Amino acid sequence: MLKKERQALILKQVNLHNRIFSTQLCEEIRVSEDTIRRDLLELASEGKIIKVHGGALSCSFAINNWNQDEVYSSDKKKTIAAKAAALIEDGMFVLTSGGTTIIELAKALPPDLKATFVCGSLPVLLEYMNHPNIEVIVVGDKLSKSARITSGSQAIEQVRSIKADLCFLGINAIDLAWGLTDNEWEVVLLKKAMVESARKVVGLTISEKINTCQPLSIGPVEDLDYLVTELPPGDALLEPYANKGITII
Repeated sequence: MLKKERQALILKQVNLHNRIFSTQLCEEIRVSEDTIRRDLLELASEGKIIKVHGGALSCSFAINNWNQDEVYSSDKKKTIAAKAAALIEDGMFVLTSGGTTIIELAKALPPDLKATFVCGSLPVLLEYMNHPNIEVIVVGDKLSKSARITSGSQAIEQVRSIKADLCFLGINAIDLAWGLTDNEWEVVLLKKAMVESARKVVGLTISEKINTCQPLSIGPVEDLDYLVTELPPGDALLEPYANKGITII
């Protein structure tokens, strides 16, 4: 594989899954760690990724000042957000994770909506602050700098004390065999608690993440009650998930 092709693959993986580990890239591309390290350093010097110890972060996921131009598949995420927002009714208690699609969901909430949102994602909370009528409950103690979301035992305990009407999960990867997966342990633990604490669970994902997996398991696909993508519900890619009893939106 040529360097240009290799770096294009690296960039796509980082944008899709928010962060990527060098060891994963070595296995997938079948090159040495030195080669991957040089590629990551070069992409970082061009401002396309953020190099961190052991891998890289997406610029759209880790920048301090939110820049809409940096969001991967922004139009698709807006479509998903508009679909998902239609599920929320007045008076609901709603749990939400972090991620760029959840930020779009926060922006898409109708201005007259009166509901309570429970969240530990800093960028999402900033969007909720702009809404005139919703109540916001902040959970957490420890801050994950890479995911920009609160985590830790206190956050998990707080989430478990809530019985939410809906839980909206930004999905990192989903696969019929591997289920819902992610790449940061503390985020996985928090998402597990969120799934357990909601009457209905809604997964939000662009279609490129479907039939992909990450190293850490959240749970089986059957944990989802709804799956929202930018695709029409009858798309062939989504049919196997509908066959699992998941409502496709």
